[in-house]
Amino acid sequence: MNAVAAFVGAWRWAHGHPPDAWFWRAVRAAQAAAVVLAALAGVLALTGERPSAGLFWLYVALPLAVALIAEQLRLAAAQSELDARGLPDAQAMATLSDAEQRAVVVAILRRELIVMTCACAVNVVLALRAASTA
Repeated sequence: MNAVAAFVGAWRWAHGHPPDAWFWRAVRAAQAAAVVLAALAGVLALTGERPSAGLFWLYVALPLAVALIAEQLRLAAAQSELDARGLPDAQAMATLSDAEQRAVVVAILRRELIVMTCACAVNVVLALRAASTA
């Protein structure tokens, strides 16, 4: 799922499109898959199954941390974009024209898109490493 979300996000970014509902569904499904993988690994560990390498646990847990950090960066995207444009807060956008307001919103969405796309790409690498150490 992370690979799908990373691919869709990279494609949308490269073509100048903001994220759409399908991208966000793919991201949320990828995050859910990371939680399920970590939970499944925990259950298997409790039943006595052990991976061949201790790094497996790192590669299973890190996607959760990556997703959490990405969500925090995504939340900061709006304020970062407002700061870059010299706007103190979202209410200050009321002084902008409709076209300028739309440009700010699209810039925020594209910033969120690239943050979550990068996080999904990192999680793809971590999942591949986990599979190679299992």
